[in-house]
Amino acid sequence: MKIKIEQLLKNKLAASIVEVIDDSERHRGHKEAMQSGGGHFSILVVSDQFDGKRLVERHRLVYEVLKDLKRDIHALAIKAYTIKEYALKINY
Repeated sequence: MKIKIEQLLKNKLAASIVEVIDDSERHRGHKEAMQSGGGHFSILVVSDQFDGKRLVERHRLVYEVLKDLKRDIHALAIKAYTIKEYALKINY
C-alpha cells in the first residue's frame, strides 16, 4: 500500500518529495483499524501544485489522488508543502 500511495502522489501531483510512513501498528486494537487491516499513514508531499492553495485545498488534492484507495486507507496525517516552503522549513 505504501508504494502505491507514493507512486500515485509522485505521478499525479508531480511531487518532488514523497515520504509515506505506515502508522498502522501504532493503532493496533482500534476497531476500525482491525476491520481495514490497518490503513493509518503519515504523508509528506512536496509539490508546486500546492502553490497558492490553502491547507484544506492541498489536503483535498491529496484525497482526490488517493480516492481509489479509500477502502484501504483509514486515516491520513498529511504535510503538504510547495518546494519553496519545504526548502525554507528544512533550512530553518
